[in-house]
Amino acid sequence: MNRSRVVVVGGGLAGLSAALACVDAGASVRLLERRPRLGGATWSFERHGAWFDNGQHVFLRCCTAYRDFLARIGASDGVVLQDRLSIPVVSPGRPVEVIARDALPAPLHLARTLLRYRHLTGPERWSAVRTALRLRRLDPDAPELDERSFGEWLAAQGQSPRAVDGLWDLICRPTLNLPSADASLALAAMVFRTGLLSDSRAADIGYARVPLAALHAEPAARALRAAGASIHTDTPVVGIARGVDGAVCGVDLDDGYVVADAVVLAVPHRAAAALLPHGAVPDSDRLSELGESPIVNVHVVFDRRVTELELAAGVGTPVQWVFDRTAASGIEEGQCLAVSLSAADEQIGRPAAELSSGIVDALRDLFPPARAARVVDTIVTREGAATFRAAPGTRRLRPPARTAVPGLYLAGAWTDTGWPATMEGAVRSGTAAAAAVLADVGAPSGAARAARGPRREPVVA
Repeated sequence: MNRSRVVVVGGGLAGLSAALACVDAGASVRLLERRPRLGGATWSFERHGAWFDNGQHVFLRCCTAYRDFLARIGASDGVVLQDRLSIPVVSPGRPVEVIARDALPAPLHLARTLLRYRHLTGPERWSAVRTALRLRRLDPDAPELDERSFGEWLAAQGQSPRAVDGLWDLICRPTLNLPSADASLALAAMVFRTGLLSDSRAADIGYARVPLAALHAEPAARALRAAGASIHTDTPVVGIARGVDGAVCGVDLDDGYVVADAVVLAVPHRAAAALLPHGAVPDSDRLSELGESPIVNVHVVFDRRVTELELAAGVGTPVQWVFDRTAASGIEEGQCLAVSLSAADEQIGRPAAELSSGIVDALRDLFPPARAARVVDTIVTREGAATFRAAPGTRRLRPPARTAVPGLYLAGAWTDTGWPATMEGAVRSGTAAAAAVLADVGAPSGAARAARGPRREPVVA
């Protein structure tokens, strides 16, 4: 019996997870990626003998789909997962504060640390606890929540600008890639409820201890090939081909055509909008309204160790989050710190020298040993379209996995996963698309498709 032919367009986490789920179910899978590498928004590069990631991608214990993906590709050993949530919070000239959970059940597991958190006043701490309990009662699926900003809701709860800067945006900005003032209340409620307020272990932080290319792209490629899938990089798709019955029959390339019973389009939303046939999703011309939010990372290599913290969040400093990437970079002497700047609209266009200088000065303010250290190297990486813009009104713009065109499916963190644009959201989108493919097409190739007659009538969007 012939196997269903599935083409996955895009080799990021969404495409990789969709391809794996389909090939594991018995489908014949081809993965096409326009770039020379896999990994999508998670990639690495070598410079002066050291490895650097394009950005710092962390996950939480509640990111079960992503953790399952790592297990499936045999990469679980490439990450570290905290035994218990612990976020050091650094600020110039002040002792390190720590946001940590204790053994109490949720949501009480965070009450003690919030009531001791000295970046807020006593009244602000009590108010933060009350606000967290109210946030826990919100339903992220309520449509009205997506029409309101998180910042507006926080202000209505009496949260001061200092509490927003010193606590709420500490979590909101890196998870939604927007400050609370600009972020959807629905997505913020989802993040805080799922990650912090419903399960005491959910927010334990995980991160890569190897370069991202070694964590995702390389083991995923091995797993796919071992399962029988084929991978084609440097292969841009220029159109979706449809038969006389309107169903998908393959994809068009610059120099050819690939036949398929199902196509999973796992590319960024702007690229998807350019490829989608008319009517595939409602208001496909509005996908551009999802917008984009940038991330900038500044990597600083010192000639000596300047901090023993593996990661830290910053308050009252340009450093939003900082990660020790020394071991992952392969640097044997000195220390490599990577500073992640989310929602980096202000930073994305600044010259690299200006960004690097400012961050080096900020690190020296935070970590006194850095004042005597020599800067060996600085590297700035920019992702201008790192994520969709998780603003109010976003949800109605995010399409489901199944389109109106038979045989055509969507994957990507921008689709309607219920999650923000995270690695977890990307993997969930891929597995959702694969589930839809397998439900509609199945692993064996169906005779009904052949009975529809000739289907070679490409439609290039």
